[in-house]
Amino acid sequence: AIAMQRVASAAVLLASLGACGAFHTPYRPEQSRHFDVTKSSTFSPITTKVFDLHYADGSHLKGFNGVDQVWLGDYKCTAPFGVITDCNSPDFNGVDGILGFGLPKAGQEGRELPTPILFAMTDQENKASNARDLTRKFSFFSTDTDAEVQLGGYDPATTVGEMWYTPCLSETDFIVGVTSVRFGHDFDNSKELLHFSDPGSSSYLPAIMDSGTSCLVMPGDTLGGKLTNVPFNDFTTLWEEGKSFWLEIGGRQWRVPFSSWFLARTNQTCVQPSPAGMQGLLVGDVFFRSFMVEFDMTQRERPIIGIAPLNTKYAPVRAAELGTFELHHAPVSKLQLLRGEETMFPAEHTQRLTQVDQIPIFNKKGTQYFMDVGVGTPKQPFTVIFDTGSAVLGVFVVKHDLPMSIRAQLPDDVMSENLALEQTRARSGGGLGALMGMLGYT
Repeated sequence: AIAMQRVASAAVLLASLGACGAFHTPYRPEQSRHFDVTKSSTFSPITTKVFDLHYADGSHLKGFNGVDQVWLGDYKCTAPFGVITDCNSPDFNGVDGILGFGLPKAGQEGRELPTPILFAMTDQENKASNARDLTRKFSFFSTDTDAEVQLGGYDPATTVGEMWYTPCLSETDFIVGVTSVRFGHDFDNSKELLHFSDPGSSSYLPAIMDSGTSCLVMPGDTLGGKLTNVPFNDFTTLWEEGKSFWLEIGGRQWRVPFSSWFLARTNQTCVQPSPAGMQGLLVGDVFFRSFMVEFDMTQRERPIIGIAPLNTKYAPVRAAELGTFELHHAPVSKLQLLRGEETMFPAEHTQRLTQVDQIPIFNKKGTQYFMDVGVGTPKQPFTVIFDTGSAVLGVFVVKHDLPMSIRAQLPDDVMSENLALEQTRARSGGGLGALMGMLGYT
């Protein structure tokens, strides 16, 4: 398992996602460690591939691609990654980059971005990887103080009861169908928050399973008439201490208790309205505090999500460990027949054993996760944000300290861009439609 740290800023918790780009605290690069390309004997720049990434909270990262040795726990490989030259977000103050565990993107975007690290490590053609035999899946959960990612599957000791599986609705994002969101002290007396204009078997909203989102994000409008109510407004009216949410995914109810969505230490409600134009939900940290979630990417055309109640007595590891467990796998033949919003199936069991690398995740304040990684030869250590909602591993560099041979090959805008000025433009200009497209919504 891999250890992670957990951190949150009040801005993420309190600000609506609609305030994209409007950060009042600047990114302070002096608080981060930076990759020194001159001290790695195995670094190769790919200056012909540049990236310009926007995240749901308004964070903006720019840079170019590189290739080098990358370490995750006990695994290492030669892999492409993002060399981040510019950042606008205070959420990166004190951290050194981002580790996206999401799926490869399609089309031109996918060709320009580095291959997601888990895909690079498990690539059978990557002779420089010691993880080629690792099953292409990972699992993730958190507690109030710690979190853990498990590569290759999941440890059954982390769950109570069955792991249930449902197919994703997208080939490029971890999106599931949510058919109901109820809120109340108990299920029988709870109130439905999703009132569809055209109720039926196909009535559902897409929901991104995203560890990089702190809270549960629900519609703040009627989604262009798809709903007859405004779910977030109904939630605020019904707000009461001790109430729980029940999310229906795959025909099963998954309870998110008050202790998960209300942060007692900071007296904050971790539920937010979605920005205009977003046609679904973001299921963030509040869900991972109640459930072990497995992200199965073994079927490239059909990613699968597994969910099981979390064993609250399980203690996350403090250092990377390699364990061997009975393999639990998704019933692929059944799931291939489904659309994702219809039903879930329990795991199929075999006697074959699989190795699962358990890596601790550091978890400081309760709503964001950080993992230690290594890049370069010799290895340079970094602490990066762990995010299932994006797909890029990237670490910061000081762009004006890059060798002239690299700087001369980069496009002019990479070397001259000032995201602080761009942030000011974003406050007056918006750009939310493009952001929603990047999230997979139309």
